[in-house]
Amino acid sequence: MPLFDQAPNSICFLRLSAIGDVCHATAAIQAVQRHWPSTKITWIVGKVEAQLLQGLENVELIVFDKKQGLSGMISIWRLLKGRRFDALVHMQLALRASLITLGIKATYKIGFNFKRAKEGQWLFTNRKISDTESAHVLDSFYSFIEYMGVPRSVPQWNLPISDADHLFAKEALGDKPTLVISPAASKDERNWLSERYAAIGDYAFECGYQVAICGSPAEREKKLALDIIDHMRHPALNFVGMTTLKQLTAILNKAAVVLAPDSGPAHIATTQGTPVIGLYGHSNPKRTGPYNNLNDVVSVYEKLVTQQHGKSANNLPWSTRVKGEHVMKEIPVSAVIYAFDRIAKGNHHV
Repeated sequence: MPLFDQAPNSICFLRLSAIGDVCHATAAIQAVQRHWPSTKITWIVGKVEAQLLQGLENVELIVFDKKQGLSGMISIWRLLKGRRFDALVHMQLALRASLITLGIKATYKIGFNFKRAKEGQWLFTNRKISDTESAHVLDSFYSFIEYMGVPRSVPQWNLPISDADHLFAKEALGDKPTLVISPAASKDERNWLSERYAAIGDYAFECGYQVAICGSPAEREKKLALDIIDHMRHPALNFVGMTTLKQLTAILNKAAVVLAPDSGPAHIATTQGTPVIGLYGHSNPKRTGPYNNLNDVVSVYEKLVTQQHGKSANNLPWSTRVKGEHVMKEIPVSAVIYAFDRIAKGNHHV
């Protein structure tokens, strides 16, 4: 039996980070809005992630700045003082997020199943979803809304990107088909090699594409972009550190194809309906791959996780990672060219 047999008055979602997971949560929240348009939605979200979501239709965003620690939590509790939600949907396993729930009043506090809850999350919830089988994070987020009574639907996204942001992308990219390379993951060891990104960039250029490189203003990302361009025989546009998150989303929207490791931009591109070639070694692409392009992922995860743990991915905990600085070197250029050709010729499967 679902938790609600009619639309609840109010639901508070708690998912602070990271950008990819926030994209997955957006699909679930917008599915709730389509099914229960009268339900008031509040979302407690991280500061950086809020830059992408600002203006999300009919969603009250409450921003948590993790740098503020306890004082940031207290400010959220003050903001919500005197309010009670029909449900608090607690989609984050980190203890920091669980502590925030202590000051939020809700009839039901819904968390992960015991099998998947980490850092004591089950201590902070009074309802647990039954799902322990969903491979992909997005599907596990959908299990929360199904538990409440929202039927399963194909994920759809409507991110608030302005006409000005779309114009920025149009002026930046023109009308040429573009391969956008977003080369940086959250840690350097999860990046592919500069010369291999460059080889794909040159290959795409010779196939009639222009190449654009995107990323944040972090020095390591700027350095990586320059290193890729240095290795290329053909020119590439460099937008690293030069876009807001919404402008980046507009560029990813206009791209013909995106090449990225497991990172926020890969999932932002998915929200825009743009094909993504995901490069995976450290994390399981069945869990965190670009949702609409799981068949186009180039992955060495399955091989390496079996080598490191002596068991296949199916027989290991949901979030098992492969460790080591050598991992991404295992991904050959030829496999990425093969994926690129399939997408360019329209033979990939969504």
